[in-house]
Amino acid sequence: MTAPATDITRKRLAMRSMRRGIREMDIILSAFAQAALATMDAAELGLYEAMLEESDHDIYQWLTGQAATPEPYLALVTRIAASRAGGAA
Repeated sequence: MTAPATDITRKRLAMRSMRRGIREMDIILSAFAQAALATMDAAELGLYEAMLEESDHDIYQWLTGQAATPEPYLALVTRIAASRAGGAA
């Protein structure tokens, strides 16, 4: 991805992070996006975008440990959960 395309992708993902279907997910994902999107490479952005296609209910359950996270998203969900707990994004 070129730099301008990556910037557009980051802006789009930031907007999608704050406009979810569940308020809790708006808060969690918008905070993560604000802290982490700027440092994510194209592959990480693609994975985050793919995760955003999943159901908010599923993502919330993964983040809270109520359901097992699918392998492709495990590292990303772990990173988001750590950022919620005050860790680095």
